[in-house]
Amino acid sequence: MENQIFELQYALDTFYFLICGALVMWMAAGFAMLEAGLVRSKNTTEILTKNVALFAVACTMYLICGYHIMYGGGYFLSGVTTVAQMDDGAVAAVLADSAAAGFDGDSVYSGASDFFFQVVFVATAMSIVSGAVAERMKLWAFLAFAVVMTGIIYPFEGSWTWGGNSVFGLYSLSYSDYAGSGIVHLAGATAALAGVVLLGPRKGKYGPGGEPRAIPGANLPLATLGTFILWMGWFGFNGGSTLKLGGIGVANEVANVFLNTNAAAAGGLIAALVLARLWFGKADLTMALNGALAGLVAITAEPADPSPLLATIIGAMGGLIVVVSIVTLDKLRIDDPVGAISVHGTVGIFGIFAVLLSDPDATFTGQLVGMLTIMGWVFGASFLVWLGLKAAMGIRVAEEEEHEGVDFSECGMEAYPEFVTQ
Repeated sequence: MENQIFELQYALDTFYFLICGALVMWMAAGFAMLEAGLVRSKNTTEILTKNVALFAVACTMYLICGYHIMYGGGYFLSGVTTVAQMDDGAVAAVLADSAAAGFDGDSVYSGASDFFFQVVFVATAMSIVSGAVAERMKLWAFLAFAVVMTGIIYPFEGSWTWGGNSVFGLYSLSYSDYAGSGIVHLAGATAALAGVVLLGPRKGKYGPGGEPRAIPGANLPLATLGTFILWMGWFGFNGGSTLKLGGIGVANEVANVFLNTNAAAAGGLIAALVLARLWFGKADLTMALNGALAGLVAITAEPADPSPLLATIIGAMGGLIVVVSIVTLDKLRIDDPVGAISVHGTVGIFGIFAVLLSDPDATFTGQLVGMLTIMGWVFGASFLVWLGLKAAMGIRVAEEEEHEGVDFSECGMEAYPEFVTQ
C-alpha cells in the first residue's frame, strides 16, 4: 500500500513537472513574438532566428555540462535510467536522487523531468539577452555567447543558489528566491547589460545633444500576443517551482502561486498604464505590456506567501518601477529596444527584496548578498566573454548593414518581403 501511494505521488509529481516545463518552454514563443513585435520590420527574421537558435543551444549546453555544474547530475553520457518497477530499492534510489539534486525528500519525480524543467529556465534567462541587444548585434557572436552563458555562467550562479553549493568555496548564501527573480531574470538582464555596454546604442537612437529618440516597433499586435503567451507561461514558471503537487497543503500552495502570479501581472499592467498616462499624456501600450511582465518578475521571488492583495501591490510597484527605469536607462544612453534590462533587471532586484514583505525567514542581508553575488559573477563573466568575442570576431554588424536591416545581411531573407519597396 505504501509503495502504491508512493507510485501515485511519483507519477503525479512527474507529470506536473513536465506540464509546467512545457508551459515554461512556451514562454520561448512569447519572447520571440514580443521581440519580433518591438523591433523594426527589417530586423524581424534575425531576432526570430536568435530566439529559436538560443533555445536549441541552451538545451544542448545544459545537457552537456550545465546541469552537472548546477546540481551535480547529468544525462549526456550516462543516459536516463528508467525505473520499471517501483520496488523498495527503486523507491530508495529515487529518494536518494531527489536529495542529491538538492530538493527535500518528499519531492519525488523522475530525474529526467527535473532536467527538462530546469533546462527551460536556462533558455528563459538567455532569451532576456536577445531583446536587449537587438537590431545591431551579429547573430553568430550572440550564439557564441549563448554557449557560454547557458553552459557555464548561469549554471555556476544556479549552483550557489538553488544548487546549495558555496560560492567558489568562500561562503554560502542565505538567499530566498522561490522561482528566480534574481537567479533567472536578474541574471539574464545582467548578462544583457554587459553586452549592451560594449555594443553601444543603435544608430539614430540619440540626437546630437544626446536626447533619446523613440524607435517604434513594427508589430504591436505581435508584441501583445507575446505578452499574453509569457503571462500564460509564467503559471508554469512559478507554479512548477513548488517542485511537487501531491498533498492537500502543496495543492493549496500551487493554487495560491497561480492566483498571486496572475494578480501581480494585472497590478503591474494597470500601474504602468496609469503612470504612462499621467507622465506622457497617452496610454502607452508598450509600457503597459512591460508593466505586466514587470509585475510577473516582481512576484517570482515569492509567489506563495503573499495575500492576493499584497501580490497585486507588489506587481503594481514593479509596474511603476519599470516605467521609471526604461526612461532613466534611455537618458543614460543604455539602448534596450524591448526594455528587457528594466523589466528583468531593475524589477528583478525589487522582486528579490519584495520577498521580505511576506517571508519571515528571509533576511535583508541574505537577499543583498545573494543579489550582489549574482550580479557580480554574471556581469564580470559576461563582460569578459563579450570582450573576447568583440576582439575575436566583432559583436556589432557594419553600419551599412544596420541601416539596411540585419535580416538580409545575417539571414538572407526578410520577414515581410511583400512590403519591401524594390
